[in-house]
Amino acid sequence: MVRTFFKSEAASGILLLGVTVLALAVANSPLSGAYFDSLHIVAFGLSLHHWINDGLMALFFLLVGLEIRHELSEGQLSTWAGRALPGAAALGGMVAPALIYAALNRDGALHGWAIPTATDIAFSLGVLAMLGSRAPVSLKIFLTALAIIDDLGAVLIIAVFYGSGLSPMYLGLAAATLAILEGLNRLGVKRLAPYLLLGAVLWFLVLKSGIHATIAGVLLAFVIPKGRGAASPALKLEERLTGVVAFFIVPLFAFANAGVSLAGITAATFLQPITLGVAAGLFIGKQIGIFGACWLAVKSGLARLPAGANWTAVYGVSLLCGIGFTISLFIGALAFSDEAGVAAAKLGVIAGSFVSGVGGWLVLSRGRLKRRAA
Repeated sequence: MVRTFFKSEAASGILLLGVTVLALAVANSPLSGAYFDSLHIVAFGLSLHHWINDGLMALFFLLVGLEIRHELSEGQLSTWAGRALPGAAALGGMVAPALIYAALNRDGALHGWAIPTATDIAFSLGVLAMLGSRAPVSLKIFLTALAIIDDLGAVLIIAVFYGSGLSPMYLGLAAATLAILEGLNRLGVKRLAPYLLLGAVLWFLVLKSGIHATIAGVLLAFVIPKGRGAASPALKLEERLTGVVAFFIVPLFAFANAGVSLAGITAATFLQPITLGVAAGLFIGKQIGIFGACWLAVKSGLARLPAGANWTAVYGVSLLCGIGFTISLFIGALAFSDEAGVAAAKLGVIAGSFVSGVGGWLVLSRGRLKRRAA
């Protein structure tokens, strides 16, 4: 199961890279007008861009929620020993980038502070997978656990800081729907259909409530029955969603969100506060926050290094975690309402993620990653 997950995420990361390049190419070609105009086509009250970001990405967050729930109850994060190091790393990897961004934007666009706090699990595992057997499996498990805790942090940040105009009526109806879903679980209903139908209702109510609609996906994940083994409804749903999310929804999201016009961009563009704050937060903040937190946790006796891995490997992974991409782009679209702000954030995400990915690969490919046997 673990090896299958790694292969899926690695393949998704490679596809994501190709789609990102394609989006940038189209956004800077004669097709750019059609590309940007198509995202504003409205159907059933929402633009195509919103259907992708608010609708399809709810399924992405449903899968994220299922993975978080599994890891917390049965997986790598189910014990204190398993969660200590990735938990400390994830916390450091969220705080340091946010502080760097805030320091560079203290007189302006502070609302974007959360953009560089995320790690893209598909992209980062894709880079790590290129090392093959040179990277210990424990290192991949550590990166996965770190990214999952990071995702949990991102979900909480989106729910708390990026809602607007809260509606008590719709919040109450959403809470009632969630209570019905929990009731079905407690009554032993195992069929997925009722949960998915009520999940669609929950999504609509959360959309109208002022909380970002994708949070409905995470809430739904925690009321799907778990069960045991292959008969687990939650496991069945996770298996069905994995391919759709990894190879359709996330690439489609990347294509719709990574496109940014490069016309008129100079070196000075990357020094603008938003772009610089996001890029520096991802590249500098992530490595400082994650590596520093890991060092403190290990030296204090709170945690241990991943089995068989050394400090070079941990530093390389710290760099890789600066690949923010999917959720960073997502938060960037929530943080800014103006096109200039969104474009500046996109540029920072792409630049910071690119430098982090290259830096991480160089450290991991050239360094000795495994501890010598005693």
